[in-house]
Amino acid sequence: MFKIIVGLLLVLNLAFSYEINFDRNTTGLVRHLKVYKNPQWVCKIELSSGKKIFFSSPKSMFEFYFRPGKWYDLGVKSEADFKKIIITDFKTLKPVNAKGAFYIYGSNEISPAGDDLVPFDSYAEAEKFSKKHHGRRILNFKEVSDGLIRLLNGRI
Repeated sequence: MFKIIVGLLLVLNLAFSYEINFDRNTTGLVRHLKVYKNPQWVCKIELSSGKKIFFSSPKSMFEFYFRPGKWYDLGVKSEADFKKIIITDFKTLKPVNAKGAFYIYGSNEISPAGDDLVPFDSYAEAEKFSKKHHGRRILNFKEVSDGLIRLLNGRI
C-alpha cells in the first residue's frame, strides 16, 4: 500500500511540475534577448500546437498574452491556444504556473526589459521582497492588465 501511495504522489508531482528548458541560443520573442543571461526572469508559453515561446521577462510575456495578434505568424487566435503559461520564481528560480503566481509592481528591481513585474510563486515571499525592494503593489495574474503593461513600456 505504501508503494502505491508513493507512486501516486510521484505521478501527481510530475503531472503538475513545470519546465523551462532553454539553451544559449534561446531568444525571447518580444525583445529578441538571449534568455540564458537572466534566468530569474525567463517565461514561457506553450501553445496547444506544441510550439514553445520564450520571453526575457514577465512584462514581455504579458505583452504577448494581451496582444498575440501582433505576432500573427504564430497562429494564436485566442487564449484557448495557450496550453501552459510558465514563469520563473524570482527567488527560487523554479518554473511555476504563471496563473497562480504573484507579481510585484513598482519595485526597484529592473529586468532586461526595463521596469517589470517581479514574479513569485508564494505571496509571503512576494510580500517580503516587496517590502525590501519598495514594491508598490502585489498582483495576481488576473489583476495584471494590458494598461499596466503599456505603462511599464512607457506607452501611456
